Amino acid sequence: MASLVSHEWLLRHLHDENTRILDCRFWLGDPAKGAAVYQEDHIPGAVYMDLERDLSGPVGEHGGRHPLPSAEQAADVFGRVGIDETVTVVAYDDQDGAMAARCWWLLRYFGHAHVYVLDGNYSEWKKKGHPVTNVVPAVASRPFRPRPDRSWLATVEDVRAAVRDRSVVLIDSREWKRYAGLEEPIDRRAGRIPGAVHRFWKDGMTEGGYWKSAVEQAARFADFDRGQPLIVYCGSGVTACPNVLALHEAGYHNVRLYVGSFSDWISYPDHPIETGDPSSDA
Repeated sequence: MASLVSHEWLLRHLHDENTRILDCRFWLGDPAKGAAVYQEDHIPGAVYMDLERDLSGPVGEHGGRHPLPSAEQAADVFGRVGIDETVTVVAYDDQDGAMAARCWWLLRYFGHAHVYVLDGNYSEWKKKGHPVTNVVPAVASRPFRPRPDRSWLATVEDVRAAVRDRSVVLIDSREWKRYAGLEEPIDRRAGRIPGAVHRFWKDGMTEGGYWKSAVEQAARFADFDRGQPLIVYCGSGVTACPNVLALHEAGYHNVRLYVGSFSDWISYPDHPIETGDPSSDA
């Protein structure tokens, strides 16, 4: 099932009662900026989703920098913005789909099938002259009933097993320097989960926040068998989500997100890490 909709599709459905638009713009280095720019203007009817308040659970000792929200939190967050099983959700951002894909993954994990990411970012929407507004919509709440689907989620225990027996492909979505352990600007240790292969998430995107075609995405992952189990991670379970979406677009469905990702992995002192370029190993 396709996970993307075009600007033109959204324009046609902009005022549908059962279409809910979620503005997911968020800047990791400036957490207040997303809400501020939403107040300035947004797609008509859109409600704001904050990465750290709405799309993540509370940070603790384990779970990473953007932990998985509880089912109770999801019911509250998505219910109060008027999402139930009859609603089609479209998420957008201005970060090449990373934040919107996190929202898409959360809704899929919690059992909501009718969720899509807008193909093309908010800046492109405005550049095309499509309507924007500063009016914050009044949205009636609806009962959101979470139905967690474990086939979307990899736990730390799943990743430990993958490292131990190498029966699952681990995909690191961060940029190469972080994968190789050459630099680490965010987390307290540098490197990768042992055995992980590298697929930078931005390689699935083109200029303007548009997604590469399903054929182009398939070419990025051509060395993986379509039936092979895959676990995707990044630093904190956000920028891995575009790779999860890209894999689904390319026809891979045995794909799970390690939601705690590398920041969770290194919260356990006994967990091993690797560094360097694995292709240079003798």
